[in-house]
Amino acid sequence: MASVAATLVETEEAGSFVLAAAGDWLVATAGELDRRIRAIQMPSGKRVTLDLTRIDRLDTAGAWLLLRTENALKSRGNAVVIRDLRAHLAPLFDQVRAGGMVAPARHPRPAHHTIVGFLARIGETSLGLLARAINLLGFFGVTCITAGRVLLRPRRLRITALVAQMEQTGVNALPIVSLLSFLVGVVIAYQGADQLRRFGAEIYTVNLLGVGILRELGVLMAAITIAGRSGSAFTAQLGTMRVNEEIDALRTIGLDPVEVLVIPRLFGLMLTLPMLALCANLCALLGGCLMAWGSLGITPPQFTRQLQSGLYPWTFWIGLMKAPFFALIIALVGCYEGFQVARSAESVGRQTTLSVVEAIFLVIVADAAFSIVFSKLRI
Repeated sequence: MASVAATLVETEEAGSFVLAAAGDWLVATAGELDRRIRAIQMPSGKRVTLDLTRIDRLDTAGAWLLLRTENALKSRGNAVVIRDLRAHLAPLFDQVRAGGMVAPARHPRPAHHTIVGFLARIGETSLGLLARAINLLGFFGVTCITAGRVLLRPRRLRITALVAQMEQTGVNALPIVSLLSFLVGVVIAYQGADQLRRFGAEIYTVNLLGVGILRELGVLMAAITIAGRSGSAFTAQLGTMRVNEEIDALRTIGLDPVEVLVIPRLFGLMLTLPMLALCANLCALLGGCLMAWGSLGITPPQFTRQLQSGLYPWTFWIGLMKAPFFALIIALVGCYEGFQVARSAESVGRQTTLSVVEAIFLVIVADAAFSIVFSKLRI
């Protein structure tokens, strides 16, 4: 059947503006018809008749153009009447109109943009955090039970895996921890000297550096670095094993994944983080000493004497006492998030990021709790 050109003619009747459609309103002619419709000077506040008597063939694209024209006219305040639509074309019109494709849908307001939705989102987030905290506490209990079983039977401890974890989390992390601590020591000494110079008390830069590094910043910098480096590695390693179903294979052959995978990482990190914290303290003090020597003229012997006179006996040990607890937090969070990985590569990345954020947050919370306790004990 030969195609008949589609047309749209403007005419005037008594009290009405008429748009007479004719021919084949199909997708093949939709582009030209759209340009033609947009070129029409649409009246405002007037009666408009869409005369469809001479339409021979119609598809979804043609019906959409006609109904869009009707909707545009109504939005300008016109009274629109569709005239002489053929009976066999009416179902297509009704289908297009029911599909909501004529008028552009309003962008739905997100639920959390309302007060009720915002409060609901806060509640859901709070419940999710509470559930995560409970699950993490349960994992901590399982790990403690397994660690106790291993300590009662030392032969069950995998020494090779333990030494390998100590190398990866301790020896390999030594350069980056040392460098960062050295630079932090330089910065603290420089900033402290710049402020204390106003009062002629530059010598107390040594006291500021010693107390700040040995009590807080040395171990905290080491823990944060390890959380970003080793904690994320724990999650990625265990998550990849879960994706590859290696953890299920361990259970199948009768091995406890917590004993095989978590305990060596936990013990290894608890043994190495105090040594890394000690190294961080020494490197930060070295950086501060060099900065004080170059900027203030405080020689290394003077620096050492002032450091010894300005510190309490517990100052050195307070920072090192925190290290095993920080290591426990980092290892538990890293391994827990590794076990939470779903069977997809995307989940590995998501849980790895989450483990780093959680570990750093909990380390800082624990450090704040230690500070409060030591303050109450007047240590």
